Amino acid sequence: MFFKYRAINKDGKIFSGKINVENKKVLITYLKQRGLTPFKIQKVDASKSLLGFLFNRISFNDIVSFTRQIAIMLNAGLTLIDSLEILKKQLQKPKMIELVKDIDEEIKSGSTFSSALKKYPEYFPNLYIALIKSGEASGKLSEIMIKLSDNLEKSQQFKSKIKGAMMYPMIVVMAMFGVMFVMITFVVPKLLGLYKDFNMKLPMSTRILIALSDISIKFWPIIVGGTLLSFYAIKKFAKTPDGKRFIDSNMLKIPIINNVIVMSSLVNSTRTLSILVSSGISILEALSIVIETTGNIVYQDAFKNVYTQVEKGISMGRAMMNEGIFPPILIQMTMVGEQTGHLDETMGRISAYFQSESEIAIKMLTTLIEPAILLFLGAGVGFLVLAVITPIYNITAAF
Repeated sequence: MFFKYRAINKDGKIFSGKINVENKKVLITYLKQRGLTPFKIQKVDASKSLLGFLFNRISFNDIVSFTRQIAIMLNAGLTLIDSLEILKKQLQKPKMIELVKDIDEEIKSGSTFSSALKKYPEYFPNLYIALIKSGEASGKLSEIMIKLSDNLEKSQQFKSKIKGAMMYPMIVVMAMFGVMFVMITFVVPKLLGLYKDFNMKLPMSTRILIALSDISIKFWPIIVGGTLLSFYAIKKFAKTPDGKRFIDSNMLKIPIINNVIVMSSLVNSTRTLSILVSSGISILEALSIVIETTGNIVYQDAFKNVYTQVEKGISMGRAMMNEGIFPPILIQMTMVGEQTGHLDETMGRISAYFQSESEIAIKMLTTLIEPAILLFLGAGVGFLVLAVITPIYNITAAF
């Protein structure tokens, strides 16, 4: 952790600085060895600065890396304490060092690994903790950690593919609206100013463009502020239960997009079920975790109903069929898995199937979005050209 200090030497000269040490005592010893007496020591929280937040915050990738390294060391025969000690020396990010140190201290004081992780629900969800607890109870923590790290890496790769596929259309759309706004507000008025000296009736397209330009010039701060405020309001609304339900349910009604959402939701749910059941966790407990980890609220409600029915003694496959929202292939594979006693394996296979289907759906979506963007952009450019060039043609024709 980082500390700011102010210290004085024997000659009365004051020194100040910032240093990264384990704790306050180490800093005091360090300063005294150099003939300095500290009179002010302050801990620095790097995460409070913008750069600190961006570069010091613990990301999903950090948790994936942490899990994989612990899994490798446990599998190699090292104890959990030894693994954490080695990891502390290898880490570079201050926040991660603090996290591992705290987990290490909790375990040394008598807590279990899963109990220590419970202190950080923002980094370790219920799925993670449930699997660790299962590994501790069965004495197979190293095997569970390997499964967990594999699952996290697959989830990470899948999220990266979705983000990568959607990034290009989003950038193009944002750039397109940005360029159009700049053109209408700052460039077009100078071109249209040429027509003021001519006593002629302007075509409808030019008059519409002039009206849009006047509105943009007079109210551009309101337009920019209103746009940003709208995005913020939508984001806040989407986080409320009613807002999430409204957005999730309506997104499932949009063709092509709904297929991406369905497949993405089922990839995560079936993979979670697979790893939980294979780790010896009961179906009911696994379903309760799936409910929490499912992103779409419509499917979250469906899994809640499945949980209630399974609790009453109905098989999971039959409960899924009663919901009418799950694909037939998922229902059939679930029934087969329950009948054969290999539900974990069938869930793993169906998860791989849904992942491949979701990737196909994403490619189809991006394939359709790109020409739609080009058509919209072409229509906008065509309108601008028509509005600017038509008056020039009329002027030259008059002479």
